[in-house]
Amino acid sequence: QVQLVESGGGLVQAGDSLRLSCAASGKTFGSYVIGWFRQTPGKERELVATIRRDGRSPYYADPVKGRSAISTDNAKSIVYLQMNRLLPEDTAVYYCAAAPYVTLRRASEFDYWGQGTQVTVSS
Repeated sequence: QVQLVESGGGLVQAGDSLRLSCAASGKTFGSYVIGWFRQTPGKERELVATIRRDGRSPYYADPVKGRSAISTDNAKSIVYLQMNRLLPEDTAVYYCAAAPYVTLRRASEFDYWGQGTQVTVSS
């Protein structure tokens, strides 16, 4: 079992930065893939970024590529998502998720989810 808790969301202005955190626990967490997803009302959950628990193989979806950085702090079992030059269209609830492995990085491949943290970007 893996437990995930997100934090760091809030209300910011366009052009600002935010760092989201995903605190993870669970005895099998060490080898997992961690993903950040986001969702707005009426839309499907959208992939933002993924990374292996050991910090390797970061991957970014096109909408955030070049503006975001995903990283891990293994000592603290935290995965970060640094988001820069935020846009109003980045407004969403952001979720972190974990899976032993993924192939297509789809939300359906992830087994464990946090409760989400709201990010609101005003124009």
